[in-house]
Amino acid sequence: MSAQHNKTSVAAISIFASGGMAAAKFAVGIAIGSLALISEALHSSIDLVATIITWAVVRVSDKPADEEHHYGHGKLESISALGVTALLYVLAGGILVESYSRLREGTPPPTISAVPFVVLVIDIAVNLWRARALHRAARETRSQALAADALHFASDVLGSFAVIIGLILAALGFWWGDAAAAAVVAVMIALLGLRMAGSTVQTLVDRAPEGAQEKATAAILGVPGVIDVERLRLRMVGATTFIDTIAKVPRTYPIDRVEEIKRKAQAAVDKAFGDADLTFTAVPVARDNETVRDRIMVIAHNSGLAIHHVTVHDLGAKLIVGIDLEVDAGMQLDAAHDIANTLERSIQEEFGADVEVDVHIEPLEPELPFGVDAVPDRVRAIASALTEYAAGGEIYDIHNVRVRNTDAGEIVNFHCRATPSMSVIKVHEHVDAIERALRRAFPSVKRVISHAEPPRA
Repeated sequence: MSAQHNKTSVAAISIFASGGMAAAKFAVGIAIGSLALISEALHSSIDLVATIITWAVVRVSDKPADEEHHYGHGKLESISALGVTALLYVLAGGILVESYSRLREGTPPPTISAVPFVVLVIDIAVNLWRARALHRAARETRSQALAADALHFASDVLGSFAVIIGLILAALGFWWGDAAAAAVVAVMIALLGLRMAGSTVQTLVDRAPEGAQEKATAAILGVPGVIDVERLRLRMVGATTFIDTIAKVPRTYPIDRVEEIKRKAQAAVDKAFGDADLTFTAVPVARDNETVRDRIMVIAHNSGLAIHHVTVHDLGAKLIVGIDLEVDAGMQLDAAHDIANTLERSIQEEFGADVEVDVHIEPLEPELPFGVDAVPDRVRAIASALTEYAAGGEIYDIHNVRVRNTDAGEIVNFHCRATPSMSVIKVHEHVDAIERALRRAFPSVKRVISHAEPPRA
């Protein structure tokens, strides 16, 4: 059963129960002349009105957001609860006025019989069942309207007990017992309205639930990659928790990594709140462990430049930075030089004017042109040569050799193995030697792409 169906079903059942019990108490109260019982019947009538409103509201409040209601329709539940609170105060005021009038004038006590007690006992049993069912549905669906309805019926139980006490006092000869019980019912209604009004107004003014901000912050901080939560705002609309946060993430992270952090943050708040809508704004910041090379890569990335082979030498009082900058091969030298100078100035602004920056300009590698696989004999010849060049060295097991013919020349890809303990620089040196030997033997080879891997386990 869906949450929406559960909410409407419980509210509909409450309508019939409220109507039946209100009519019974009102009829008996008129018959015996009991103000307390009539007051309780009027209270139940207000509950009936409230339940009808609740039944209507919960059918609308769960509708999704639309062009005019960007946060959904959940606030309707709070507005309906506020309207019911106003009705309760009107009723409480009327009962208090009538009670005071009867106490002042000394109105005769009601006619006592077993009938009103039977009606009140049945009313207590029905209200206990309804309050429990509504409270369970309100907790499951986080419905403020159902929670207000449950509170009504729980208060009806106390009101019924007050009426019973008043009737007992009247039966014992205390003429004022019934009017006093009516006044107690009015005070209980007023206290109920005060409690409802406080909760409802807090929701309407977007007061965050107790502890919700801390829970949301902890959930987001638990996502790997989130450095800190700079700001977090939270509001409730019906059963949905809307969270707006600004979170700090490493500035070296690529966009797809930041998007992954956002998705995980949404999953984290969903787990914490059940139904959450997260607006996540990522602010890139420098981490304490960010290296000089990391910072230079960020500068180039923010400028839309392709760089590689970044070398940094720390001479104590001075930094020496070397960079390979890739630009369009057809670009004129003066334009490329301007780009290099701009990059140098950006680095100096980051590290200080005394940093020494040398930028090597080289043509950007074009995207590989369309090609076709070479014939098997050519592949075997190049594979044999690669195996020969690697023989007796640190690189072995040349495999997965592929050769493709393009307009720019042949492109060779191969895999090889090396000792696991060998450093990356050593592997690169040995593989580079093999690649150079291959290009010397096969001048038509334009590019060689190798992949070194450890031995099979």
